[in-house]
Amino acid sequence: MVLKSTSATNHTVYQISGTNTSRSLPEWIVRKRRRDLKNDAEYNSRIELIQDFEFSEASNRIKVSPDGNYAMATGTYKPQIHVYDFAELSLKFARHTDAENVDFLILSDDWTKSVHLQNDRSLEFHTKGGIHTRTRIPKFGRAMSYRPTNCDLYVGASGNEVYRLNLDQGRFMNPLDLGEGIGGCNCLDINPAHELLAFGLENNTVQFWDPRSRSKVLQMEMDNRSSIDDSSVGLGGGITAVSFRNNGLNLAIGTSSGQTILYDLRSPQPLLKKEQGYGMPINQLIWLNSGLKDSSEDTALLSADKRIAKIWSTRDGKPITSIEPSVDINYVTHVPDSGLFFLANEGSPMHTYFIPSLGPAPNWCSFIENVTEELEEAPVTTVYDNYKFVTRKELVALGLAHLAGTNVVRSYMHGFFIDMRLYEQAKLISNPFAYEEHKEREIRKRIDKERESRIRTSSKLGVKVNKSLADKLAKSAEKAAKKAAREARYKQRAADIQQELEDNNENATTEILPEKKESDRFVDDRFKTVFEDPDFEVDEDTIEFQQLNPTRSANPTKFSDDESEGDEYDYDSDEKRL
Repeated sequence: MVLKSTSATNHTVYQISGTNTSRSLPEWIVRKRRRDLKNDAEYNSRIELIQDFEFSEASNRIKVSPDGNYAMATGTYKPQIHVYDFAELSLKFARHTDAENVDFLILSDDWTKSVHLQNDRSLEFHTKGGIHTRTRIPKFGRAMSYRPTNCDLYVGASGNEVYRLNLDQGRFMNPLDLGEGIGGCNCLDINPAHELLAFGLENNTVQFWDPRSRSKVLQMEMDNRSSIDDSSVGLGGGITAVSFRNNGLNLAIGTSSGQTILYDLRSPQPLLKKEQGYGMPINQLIWLNSGLKDSSEDTALLSADKRIAKIWSTRDGKPITSIEPSVDINYVTHVPDSGLFFLANEGSPMHTYFIPSLGPAPNWCSFIENVTEELEEAPVTTVYDNYKFVTRKELVALGLAHLAGTNVVRSYMHGFFIDMRLYEQAKLISNPFAYEEHKEREIRKRIDKERESRIRTSSKLGVKVNKSLADKLAKSAEKAAKKAAREARYKQRAADIQQELEDNNENATTEILPEKKESDRFVDDRFKTVFEDPDFEVDEDTIEFQQLNPTRSANPTKFSDDESEGDEYDYDSDEKRL
């Protein structure tokens, strides 16, 4: 059993649970595969962090209770609610509902009290025993937020009003009128420090309200233009996500064009703008206040659309890591003070990811810190192994700008990763003369090969490139042959003289000299390409070559001849001395 891991940067992301299939298989295929999986050793040794961590069709939302001991998730089909107990690592219970869930909030420290916004304009309040009560709102709701100070529940809907339901009094209060031409409230958030309300509206504005006086404090116009392409704007419109930081001063805003903008409430100018890259609406923003281990960064931000969840530094916008499943993302939940993430998606099983560099594992699953290193795939697969990085200018030159945001052209940092096969085809189309150049090179190679097969008067005509190197090697080989011949003659003469002294034989032994072979094979056949292929030609004008050969002689042939003549040995003097 191995764990799937990706490492686009220096931070490894482990996929603890979840598959990459977007739809569940038919029941008859599932039954057949279950019988076959009984003998599958890898399946039997798999890691299942939480049992039954899935829905029949897809999951909509998942959130962790404030005490950190439970998780509540909603999904379909049929619409239902799942509650998971972390102490038992299993499903606690499942509860069916009449309509599909849009959003929900956990009101108590554990799972016992929750409110659910359904897609039929209803609000359902659930307790231990089941549905406690149900009420309806005038228009279809989009998001909710709860203010525990006065028990007010704020519901953003498709109209120009934000509905207020007081849970202490059990009745609706006067709604907050956002004005004409709003279109609807897509998202809302309450500042945890001073309880300032922020509403992200459909007309590219963010309104700030004071809950004490129930009056508008400020309306801020947003620039919702994407830097990729106007035609690549995803579904929805306006502001799609707002999130306050716990310090009460910083605000993150996500737009429908895939931009994340950071603000300081004390300044009207944005601190940082970050492009998600796919042109799809930002559906969630999470402040990771724990920061990075062994780093000076104190805060990171997770911005997620339906394709990818990116984690980046709020100081300079530098990317830290990302989570990119093959199925569409509906919701992301971060387990506080840890590196564990839950993803609700369009697939049947919900995904669990663990990033050790962002924090330790929670106490209820501390064992995954040990198994991640033991069961990690070797080597770690990189997200962009089969991709080539190109800048935006190069992407436009290749004529592939319209594919930005698809599976073959993925945005990354200041450019894009493009599938290597598509890049080669696009490059061939953009340069129509590349084939002609390749064809001309092949024809030249065949002509040169035919010329080599003809009868030549000189054996050195096979050297096409690096002739100076070939001459140097030939002279070195000739010099070595002469030296070997001299040593052989000396040994033969010494042996003959010794034989004459012992036998007093006046008939000297005939001198046997080694046969001198004039061979042009001074280089092994494995390296003959060095003198044939122009790609291996040595450029003697480069600085590197001059540094390696600082005292190279201008006339090497003269040096070789003088050296060869000066190395001759006087064998007659040896004979007279003996």
